[in-house]
Amino acid sequence: MDGAKSGRTFDGIGAISGGGGNSRLLTDYPAAQQSQILDYMFKPGYGADLQLLKLEIGGDANSTDGSEPSIEHAKGQINCDAGYEFWLAEQAVKRNPNIGLYGLAWAAPGWINGGFWSTDTIDYLVSWLGCAKQHGLDIKYLGGWNERGHDADWYVQLRKALDDAGYSKVQIVADDSGWDVADDMAKDPDFDNAVSIIGAHYPCQGDGGPADSCSSTKTAQDNGKPLWASENGSQDMNTGAPALIRSITRGYVDAKMTSYFNWPLIAAIYPNLPYSTVGLATAGSPWSGNYSIGENTWATAQVTQFAQPGWTFIDDGSGYLGGSESNGSYVTLKSPNGKDYSTVLETTSATAAQTAHFTVKGGLSTGTAHVWATDVDDPTSSTQLTHTEDITPSADGTYSLSMKPGYIYTVTTTTGQGKGTATAPAAHALKLPYSDTFDNDAAGTEAKYLSDMQGSFEVQKCAAGRRGMCLQQMAPVKPIEWQDDSDAFTLVGDPTWTNYSLQSDVELAKPGTVELIGRAGTQNRPQSHQQGYYFQISDTGAWTVFKSDASGNRTVLTRSATTALGTGKWHKLGLSFSGSQITASVDGKDIGSVSDSSYRAGQGGLGLTSYDTDQFDNLSFTKTGNDKPSAALAVTPSAASVQRGKTVNVTTTVSVPKSAKAAEGVNISLAAPGFTFDTQPQVFGEVEPGQSATATWQLTAPTDKAATATISATATFAQGGVAQWLRQDAQVSVVNPPPPTGVNDVSDLDFVASTNGWGPVERDQSVGGTNAGDGSPLTINGTVYPKGLGTNSISDVTLYLGGNCSKFTSTVGNDADAGGNGSMTFSVLGDGKTLAATGTIRGNDPAQQLTADLTGVQTLDLVVGDAGDGNAYDHGDWAAPKLTCSG
Repeated sequence: MDGAKSGRTFDGIGAISGGGGNSRLLTDYPAAQQSQILDYMFKPGYGADLQLLKLEIGGDANSTDGSEPSIEHAKGQINCDAGYEFWLAEQAVKRNPNIGLYGLAWAAPGWINGGFWSTDTIDYLVSWLGCAKQHGLDIKYLGGWNERGHDADWYVQLRKALDDAGYSKVQIVADDSGWDVADDMAKDPDFDNAVSIIGAHYPCQGDGGPADSCSSTKTAQDNGKPLWASENGSQDMNTGAPALIRSITRGYVDAKMTSYFNWPLIAAIYPNLPYSTVGLATAGSPWSGNYSIGENTWATAQVTQFAQPGWTFIDDGSGYLGGSESNGSYVTLKSPNGKDYSTVLETTSATAAQTAHFTVKGGLSTGTAHVWATDVDDPTSSTQLTHTEDITPSADGTYSLSMKPGYIYTVTTTTGQGKGTATAPAAHALKLPYSDTFDNDAAGTEAKYLSDMQGSFEVQKCAAGRRGMCLQQMAPVKPIEWQDDSDAFTLVGDPTWTNYSLQSDVELAKPGTVELIGRAGTQNRPQSHQQGYYFQISDTGAWTVFKSDASGNRTVLTRSATTALGTGKWHKLGLSFSGSQITASVDGKDIGSVSDSSYRAGQGGLGLTSYDTDQFDNLSFTKTGNDKPSAALAVTPSAASVQRGKTVNVTTTVSVPKSAKAAEGVNISLAAPGFTFDTQPQVFGEVEPGQSATATWQLTAPTDKAATATISATATFAQGGVAQWLRQDAQVSVVNPPPPTGVNDVSDLDFVASTNGWGPVERDQSVGGTNAGDGSPLTINGTVYPKGLGTNSISDVTLYLGGNCSKFTSTVGNDADAGGNGSMTFSVLGDGKTLAATGTIRGNDPAQQLTADLTGVQTLDLVVGDAGDGNAYDHGDWAAPKLTCSG
């Protein structure tokens, strides 16, 4: 390590709050635990000791794990206290006044005219900088549109607007996407002059990639401006530590990147959301104060606690251990005075112990070298950021360090490092009952525990004549989105809640539809893929209860209509869960009830299907019991299994307990995909208490393959004026018949299925009329065959062989009863592949012989085609068809 030599300037290590909503729950943590978490993130000498913090500039639309509020939902109405990013930045600066702050937009409010790359957006960003200034925050860096490329002219305009507004010191980062921005900067001097830093996302083998190597481009490196991994990570807070440190060290060695931003800072989100364990820490239980500091924090600390922005890389003190990527990598940085240094070494890809040999020269200190280490392969609290030893170099400035695989080592001449000791309390569920009137919240703030998924829900003065404070959806138009659109909705509560009643007063500002969400569980991207039950009701009174899975598939459970809600009026909506019973209510009256057991637990939620400024008030969750059902539905197949193509009876019964009200207008329907049956619902009048109604269906099983089939029965009726919906499933195994053994005449075997162009397929006689058994002896060109199949094109006879047969033979031709007319083709198919076939056979053509090798064939099809000219007189005979099988 030669202090007389150097490399690029180190710009610092940071993390990202946003993209999106991933710091949301941190604001609701108890003060003590909140302070501890913030210390672990930002306090020097305590934890991650972050040197940079990127903040999302909210746009009222989902940007991964939630929607962050805009400071300007409607043009000209600016609320500098919106959201929590400024609060977080204040907390970071309080702990580290030197931290560099960076703003970047994922989405933008919908009032912006001309799309994101517009003058309106530039004005919006300048307004955001003004809000930051009001909070005493000095924003050092500003980006464009996250991962959406660039508009060179827009960046030039942005630079001018910043200068004109007094923000000439704010450095522009472009383009938070890929390195191709450097190509356009090389071609456009104005664009190049506008941009101060080239930032690319996931340059170390992609989003969540292993970071075995990192890359930039020659054009980017030749530009001379700093190159940043302005977003990287997307890794679990513990298992991602090896990739994190590789991204930092190999990011410089391979690609000359001088800054690294981990996405995200923290997963302060509900655990049912995407990426709930990704970041430097997790904090998903604000009511308990429980949190967890991840191994990523200590991997970060191995750099940030030992080198500061403004230090310089020493290129000849950076590289791969032993010259091989598989051994690990290292970087060396020196202080501005050219004396102190820190070398960060990682052995995360090594498989054996190794020794690093150091030579210190060029003015670097030859004093004691302090060694700190973190075990990232097998992390424990005793192996995180541990001061392991001190080494005194020899007179010639040399010394050695023995290293284990799976570790990060930092060798430094600096002091002042440390590791926080705060611990989190145990996690526990949010207790029921839980309620919020919103009256204790200030206007323009977010309500406790509510986590917006789309749109923006803020506390505002109540409308429609109500006093006090209410919750209002603030985005009046569809935002400029970063990922897909959805209902505007917010989640609240504990994902472990099971039986509860969710109630909220609602006021529709204008015609539209509001919704309550219950048992909200897993959410996948985009946010519309939210598992749970939904009760939607419109101003007209039309309502629906449906369920959604985590793939966004919605299934209507029941729907009807009640008295119109109108607009500008308050109504109390309810959605309750008791076991499998789900009940919707309006103004204290039950209007619909269904039974569904798909989801047993989950949060609550409030929402609306359009971007209106509807309000909610008096949110409450109360515990319910596991109520006895008011009716039951049973589905009973006559057998647990049925052969392909055979029949099975299914009986469905609706029973009403003696203690319940009569069921009126009982309607029972059946769904059995792949089965053939009369799908007409069976309707009954009234089923009295203590009585039942039974419907029976005969189903023919699918013929294509063996499988386990789900048969679903649905019953709808009313009890006491409340719509009821019941569903029950049963499973039936569709099985293969026994395979044939020995030598068989095909006409003596059971068919899995048979189709025919005229009448049925006949056994041992030709096709006659449309009835079975009305044909004549099989006769081709004067020869009579006692055994065989008589068909009329287009025909298909399916048999199950189960791989047990080796050979098929048959004589084929047009039966004499066609009077010399007709034309057809014969094909033998094994598992859908043609094994043998004829050309076109006409009228009195001589019989042909077909032979097929059936080795391994599971399903055999004997097909007669119409030769492309219709099927009149196409009386195709399979004469003397035989199967040779084992056994």
